[in-house]
Amino acid sequence: MALTADGVKCRADKAYQGAGPAVRVPFRGKNLRGRRRRHNRDHAKIRSLGEHAMATLKCWRLLRKLRCGTTRITAVVRAVVALELAT
Repeated sequence: MALTADGVKCRADKAYQGAGPAVRVPFRGKNLRGRRRRHNRDHAKIRSLGEHAMATLKCWRLLRKLRCGTTRITAVVRAVVALELAT
């Protein structure tokens, strides 16, 4: 993974167990207690923010039809987010 090579810490699901120290994953198991249960709950809360943001971006028809560089796409996304938050 490119993130682990650069040392960027990220949150992932249980499928990425053993991907490296930079990839944070939840504990496996059903009947977790104490610290492990709190870790999984907090992990899910953080990941849900990213999942929600990606789902919102996928719904924007504008991004499906863009044919420009990544720098310009970033500016477009920032503008759309600003407009969405203003309403």
